[in-house]
Amino acid sequence: MKIIIPMAGMGKRMRPHTLTTPKPLIPIAGKPMVQRIVEDITKVCDEKVDEIAFVVGRFGKEAENNLVKVAESLGAKGSIFYQDEPLGTAHAIMCAKECVTGKVVVAFADTLFKADFKMDSSQEGIIWVQKVEDPKPFGVVKMDANNVITDFVEKPQEFVSDLAIIGIYYFKDGDYLRNELQYLLDNNIKEKGEFQLTNALENMKAKGTKFTPGKVTEWLDCGNKDATVYTNSRILEFIKEKETLIHPSVKNQNSKIIEPCFIGEGVQLIDAVVGPHASIGANTIIQKSIVKNCIIQTNSKIMNAELSNSMVGNYAEYTGKSNDASISDYSTIR
Repeated sequence: MKIIIPMAGMGKRMRPHTLTTPKPLIPIAGKPMVQRIVEDITKVCDEKVDEIAFVVGRFGKEAENNLVKVAESLGAKGSIFYQDEPLGTAHAIMCAKECVTGKVVVAFADTLFKADFKMDSSQEGIIWVQKVEDPKPFGVVKMDANNVITDFVEKPQEFVSDLAIIGIYYFKDGDYLRNELQYLLDNNIKEKGEFQLTNALENMKAKGTKFTPGKVTEWLDCGNKDATVYTNSRILEFIKEKETLIHPSVKNQNSKIIEPCFIGEGVQLIDAVVGPHASIGANTIIQKSIVKNCIIQTNSKIMNAELSNSMVGNYAEYTGKSNDASISDYSTIR
């Protein structure tokens, strides 16, 4: 089985953090977002994952090497492919077309989830969905009495379904999928100026492919700063009994840690209160401060501050009080 991760987008809604770090590499509870995604998918797959293909922009060799290492840590080959133009989801998948063969999972890189099931790879196709209160911003599916998907509806303005597509798909026959995607490219079939996976899904369904829904316990979005901070808090809750979250090298001087928190290697806590739901990157110093419900990246300094619902980049310095800060790398705010 193969996993394809399209992740070449610019992450504009996550700026300023994506100006220097591609969005899928932003840490969630101490691991890059994309690493958590592929770890979660491999856990639910009922067969061994042989290869993980990452479809990226020009992220640089270091980022690419780290992605390959993520795949290798899961016992899979890591492959890098490039999408140099934002031409849609179908185009992104076809940038890795040599991997669109056999059994394939496609997962877009800003979707984290909690699931307590094993994927049934004998199904022709599975589209993961989650019930939402307001389906208008999402693509949704309609189903018949036999739990087979009958329609894909993009951003319905009138209610047709509350089952939103979360961006994870399984195809038993990747070669068939590749042919349908190639048909869209060859015939310049676009929606809103882009080649869309949903058009291929509609064509496959019309030819008799049965798509069934895969339902997750919780769907977590990382589309913007607030959503990412919330996702970080939920992931910390999920993994607090399963992962070591506080590195043994952390120096705690008269400070209180309210778990769950991730606190990385070489962090110094001095007269501080950290947590709950804080993720602190390696070599950061937090002194005389209260930090909760935040993501603080590496080598930063938080001094005489109160921070919540905030993100702070790498090599940043912050002093002050905020419950809604979004601070880029190498920034100084006093």
